[in-house]
Amino acid sequence: MKADIGLIGLAVMGENLVLNLESKGYRVAVYNRSTDKVDTFTKGRANGKNIVGTYSLAELVGSLERPRKVMMMVKAGSPVDQTIDALIPLLEAGDIIIDGGNSNWEESEQRMAHVEKAGLLYIGTGVSGGEEGALLGPSIMPGGSKEAWPHVKEMLQTISAHVDGVPCCDWIGSGGAGHFVKMVHNGIEYGDMQLIGEVYDLMKRHLGLSNEEMQAIFSQWNRGRLDSYLIEITADILSYRDDDGIHMVDKILDAAGQKGTGKWTGINALHAGVPLTLIVESVFARSLSSIKEERVAASKIYDFTPPSRETNKETFIKALEAALFAAKIISYAQGFALIRAVGEEQGWNLDLGGIALLWRGGCIIRSTFLNNISEAFRKDQSLQNLVLDPYFTEILKESHQGLREVVAQAAMAGIPTPSLSAALSWFDGYRTARLPANLLQAQRDYFGAHTYERVDRPRGAFFHTNWTGRGGDTASTTYTV
Repeated sequence: MKADIGLIGLAVMGENLVLNLESKGYRVAVYNRSTDKVDTFTKGRANGKNIVGTYSLAELVGSLERPRKVMMMVKAGSPVDQTIDALIPLLEAGDIIIDGGNSNWEESEQRMAHVEKAGLLYIGTGVSGGEEGALLGPSIMPGGSKEAWPHVKEMLQTISAHVDGVPCCDWIGSGGAGHFVKMVHNGIEYGDMQLIGEVYDLMKRHLGLSNEEMQAIFSQWNRGRLDSYLIEITADILSYRDDDGIHMVDKILDAAGQKGTGKWTGINALHAGVPLTLIVESVFARSLSSIKEERVAASKIYDFTPPSRETNKETFIKALEAALFAAKIISYAQGFALIRAVGEEQGWNLDLGGIALLWRGGCIIRSTFLNNISEAFRKDQSLQNLVLDPYFTEILKESHQGLREVVAQAAMAGIPTPSLSAALSWFDGYRTARLPANLLQAQRDYFGAHTYERVDRPRGAFFHTNWTGRGGDTASTTYTV
């Protein structure tokens, strides 16, 4: 009996996706480069299930129904290319290679062209939800060769999370669109986690709250408009104690790791000219946390005692809730602005409202207000930014004062809030009709003859001034990077 799909890579995500597929009625063939993992898995968690172990790529391919579907869950980068190159000679026209790892979307574009040239089909898909999501139903974001979609649609939608009966999986677009959307998802995830961390730090250091008090607050927030997976697990983490009774969170070193997708999101934003300030600050915050020894040394030099100031705990906690919600909206607004900009540049014809629906279940950033995001883009497909939608406009009008109060008190207390501060700064910049870029353009024209536009002339007409009388009338070429 042939298998419905083959999966390469039996790490955490791979194993759990296999078990998910099998639980939905699919027969799965598995392979891992270290073949001892195949034995461990098939004799352990997969024992007695409709899962067959294979010990070479040729054996894996030979065990599959046509058109063959081979899914890779391997480390991003060269391991993906090596696996593809090893698979191509073993497959036939119309067979499908699926990359389910966190690959760079531009590499997925190149891989699709490479695989299609060999007569095969390629899907680069984001899979979000971590270990539990992979097992019980993740958010799945496929893109690549459109002809491959009908062959995998039922399978991928069946194993995905479902919200209100709707699968959190749909076709994103051609080329690297699927991996691009997953990358931005991860960037928003970086922002969400950093925002929650900053609020936790203010509760702990500024208000002096205990873990029990913070746990109760996050649990309460999770029953309101901040209802989300990350708020939920934050409450769980704050209540968890080690065997000795001490809270586990207090034993964990304050040095954060990262795997690159947040950094890629920031790089893409710089290339696209989209001000992704909050998310980029969250990436840099992880980098700053990692230089633990330098920070400890600096803390001994720059000892700081904040000025004495009465803080009403109840009032400040309300401000924290408003600040966190406002900043979360701004983070998603920035992320969707990047998706829109790059999607238009690449000609992907992305459905922003549909993408929001894919993130409602299974994934790490799932939250209740994704329905409101989807509705905003459904109502107005030309909506340039979420903060211009009437629903979000009303929320920000009400909540930005809380964000302002939190950032101000944090600054006076000497507690860093890079992402909350970036949210406020972006918001104030976005709502400002006239920024000081006129002076900046004058400076650029003064030292480099880079030209400028004028308020009393139509947009697109550029001018140069001989500021010193020595520069002449020759101007530099006007360009934007």
